[in-house]
Amino acid sequence: MNEEDKTYSKHLIGKTVVTKSGKKFGEVGNLTFETRTGELIHIILKNPTSYIDNLDLERNKQGQWLVPFSAVMAVGDFVVVAEEDII
Repeated sequence: MNEEDKTYSKHLIGKTVVTKSGKKFGEVGNLTFETRTGELIHIILKNPTSYIDNLDLERNKQGQWLVPFSAVMAVGDFVVVAEEDII
């Protein structure tokens, strides 16, 4: 993981996670990544909305919701995820 990737990852923390259609999931609380390659694996949500209760999302041992990073489509003011890649 190079310095640019680390900086990019830090900028994601605290951003609101939404779907393409604008449904809010919560905020980026943290990220999980493959330590060997630096590849981002999951977004760990903080302040999750009730909307995600109906989705089949994984949870970590602490009970936090995990959004697969592979579902991320765009990052700007928000982290936009493709809901069809999650369901």
